[in-house]
Amino acid sequence: MKMRLNRDVFPLVIATCAPWLHTLAQDDRLNIVVILADDLGTNELGCYGGKNLQTPNIDWIANEGIQMTNNYASATMSVPIRASLYTGLYPARHGSYQNHKPTYDFVKTAPDYFHDLGYRVGRTGKNHPSKQPDVYRFEEVKGFPVSSIAREAPFTTDGIEEFINRNEAEPFCLYVCSIHPHVPWTWGDPAKFNPNNVVLPPNSVDNKKTREIFCKYLAEIQELDNEVGAVLQVLETSGKLENTLVIFLGEQGPQMPFGKWTCYRYGQHSAFLARYPKGIAEGTVSDALIQYEDILPTMIEFAGGDPIGGLDGESFLGVLSGENKEHREWVYGIHNNIPEGSAYPIRSIQDKKYKLIVNLISEEDYYEKHIMNPADREMWYSWIISAKTDKRARFLTDRFVQRPAIELYDLENDEWELNNIAHLPEHRERIALMQDELKKWMTQQGDQGILMDTEFEMTKY
Repeated sequence: MKMRLNRDVFPLVIATCAPWLHTLAQDDRLNIVVILADDLGTNELGCYGGKNLQTPNIDWIANEGIQMTNNYASATMSVPIRASLYTGLYPARHGSYQNHKPTYDFVKTAPDYFHDLGYRVGRTGKNHPSKQPDVYRFEEVKGFPVSSIAREAPFTTDGIEEFINRNEAEPFCLYVCSIHPHVPWTWGDPAKFNPNNVVLPPNSVDNKKTREIFCKYLAEIQELDNEVGAVLQVLETSGKLENTLVIFLGEQGPQMPFGKWTCYRYGQHSAFLARYPKGIAEGTVSDALIQYEDILPTMIEFAGGDPIGGLDGESFLGVLSGENKEHREWVYGIHNNIPEGSAYPIRSIQDKKYKLIVNLISEEDYYEKHIMNPADREMWYSWIISAKTDKRARFLTDRFVQRPAIELYDLENDEWELNNIAHLPEHRERIALMQDELKKWMTQQGDQGILMDTEFEMTKY
């Protein structure tokens, strides 16, 4: 290979043989490594059509395996979506349905399920949700930075090497959680990028300040790609690469307007790449709809476990193997804005073609403190200045702050969701259908809507 640089509500997992896997020898153990980015805009990756930088290590996983083009985060904040990744439950059911809100202490998580299957389960890097060691029983592996707001981010793979080689008879599941490209965008070399030449997302105000800041964001994506290469190198050097399912995930979108802390596609659309040469054909691209809640059940089936009753997600292992073309009919989104700003609950539902967003208190202005505080948020402040004289900048800033009760987007023709078509009479029946399906999901989840976006006692990180 070319290497680049305690209420127990869920039953035990019982080992079985996943039918699509190759015939295993007695000593052939299947390992899993999940590499998770932090606030990554999927559109910047080369394999997803990115134009601003090369991401050869991440792209290598796609070229050697499968690229999912319709993976979505149900919540665009780290604590809720990572809790969904580790539990297979939507945020309303695992409890972390607001950022920094603790997970319910009776919920089983990935370490529990994989321990039941005889795996060692480790995590290195960002530890959200944290301060709940009795819920998230990971072995903490040293080497990657833990704090997502660290201004410096040196790393070493020594801890990973020790972890994966510790016991040859025991399979491992390891989550490698990068802090890139989470703000403050201080790591890497932005001088490698020319602000005048970068391609900004179509939902961005195009001004000098935005272009300068965007180069810092791109530099952190470059560092993320370097980390991915280092992890792959350790797996290859240790002789474990060919017998390990490697998954790369983008988490939610970046800390920019219409990205993180929204139900817009820029925030929800997430990279999913997977490589396992004994079961996943190289160069595969799938547009099957999946969500983060489906990933844990998929990993459990890959490891030989039975389906787990009571989870919200379902395994899409058949999609990875090429046996199935489709997975979900609908994917869902939930956003509660407290503690990141004033209350502004949002829900969403989509299929491959259309996205419906419901703003539950649309009479209020949207406010998110990390993006919109003019005192220390240079990008948004530059947008406000541009909006005084630039019509498009005014359009973008106005629509970010003042939102209608219902938004509908044609994702095939408007993937950046710039043209709300909810008012068109030809979409009346479609909106009614999607609203009905969304209400069914909220009822099934025990989602109380506005009542869920309230003050709570935060876990201290």
